[in-house]
Amino acid sequence: MNQKQLEQMKSKKGFIAALDQSGGSSPKALKAYGIDQDQYNNDEEMFDLMHQMRTRMIKSPSFSGDEILGAILFQNTMDRKIDGKYTPDFLWESFHF
Repeated sequence: MNQKQLEQMKSKKGFIAALDQSGGSSPKALKAYGIDQDQYNNDEEMFDLMHQMRTRMIKSPSFSGDEILGAILFQNTMDRKIDGKYTPDFLWESFHF
């Protein structure tokens, strides 16, 4: 964490978005989003769908640094990219949490 990020966490008001469903809770999260288990064949496809869902959430205009201080991310999400950038970098650079 750099100094700017630390200062933001200490002084800015807002909440931390929890985007950290693991493999065990992902089928339930996808089901709530309208994607049944018969729409993917294995964990890799399930995690691809989870990342697509998280990407849509993150890129939504309502997901911004105005109210959100940061995000808790599942390791699988941190290792994936949004618009060519690793997810944590995309979040910080795009929204300046």
